[in-house]
Amino acid sequence: MPAQHDITAERELWDTYAGSAFKAEAEPVFNWTQYAGHGPGPELLGEPESVLEIGCGTGRALAYLARQGIKATGLDLSPVMVEKVSERWKSTGAKFVCAEVLDYLAETPETFDAIYSIFGAAWFTDPVKLFPLVAESLRPGGVLVFSHPPAIPGAYGPQGMYKGGFAGKAMFTYRYSYTPRKWENILLRSGFVEADARVLEAREEGHIGTLIVKARSPRRGERKAP
Repeated sequence: MPAQHDITAERELWDTYAGSAFKAEAEPVFNWTQYAGHGPGPELLGEPESVLEIGCGTGRALAYLARQGIKATGLDLSPVMVEKVSERWKSTGAKFVCAEVLDYLAETPETFDAIYSIFGAAWFTDPVKLFPLVAESLRPGGVLVFSHPPAIPGAYGPQGMYKGGFAGKAMFTYRYSYTPRKWENILLRSGFVEADARVLEAREEGHIGTLIVKARSPRRGERKAP
């Protein structure tokens, strides 16, 4: 049975998250991993003139890129978060949009040099639906990069997640977890010509690592993967 996403209910969940995650005093920072100063930085995006962050959350990564002169657009499902980050980061020139990612990508005529997600929408959206839309929204040769925790061994596909423990109102969403090889295969079937997925180990042995995935769309005249 496929995951039963209820966008209205999920928006309420992310509105609740916004109340605790957003810190007005926080400064721009760009980290792919959950450990400060660990792992690669924005160089994985190449040298884009425009970027779209899907599931931008607190907007700190997008604000960092905007301050480098990049045309930066952030997408988030929570109107509460979008209101907060639009005000907090307005001086950077970053643009924030409140929308559901599949609807937005299907409808926007805009294309981007890079689309990325840091523990964001690429983790919480069915990749079979998401990745073809991302590929179509990238300019020729553009890249998709995303990160989130790796799958728990043996637990693959959509994974249900309750908000705030196991008591109270049943607020939940789904995360998608696969092996690195499976992520690569999904991307190549979705219109990308290159895909590389690997787990970056944590600094401390036995701690949770970070899955980092990068894929490239075809350049002009380049054939898509069969």
